[in-house]
Amino acid sequence: QVQLVESGGGLVQAGGSLRLSCEASGRAFSNYLIAWFRQAPAKGREFVAGIRWSAMYYADSEKGRFTISRDDSKNTVYLQINSLKPEDTAVYYCAMSKLVTTHQDAMEYWGKGTLVTVSS
Repeated sequence: QVQLVESGGGLVQAGGSLRLSCEASGRAFSNYLIAWFRQAPAKGREFVAGIRWSAMYYADSEKGRFTISRDDSKNTVYLQINSLKPEDTAVYYCAMSKLVTTHQDAMEYWGKGTLVTVSS
């Protein structure tokens, strides 16, 4: 059984940084796309970034402030978020897919999310 566990969320002031982690267990994820999505209050879930092997993908709106990386030895994918804004407040989820896609419907596995709150 695949499990994805996110961590690293919390309360941070605008302008600050956070590094979110997504640890996978139950299956080596090297052949999968690992993606980060987020869902802000009263909004739909949106793609933020993804990584498969060494290829990285970002939502156009977030290029520059978000950096995705992986450590295969730890089965962990990271999302570094810099220059945080109040509108970044959301639950951040990681997900896995065999496809290289930004569509949430194509994700096979999901974590439970980690809450990021950015104060102004």
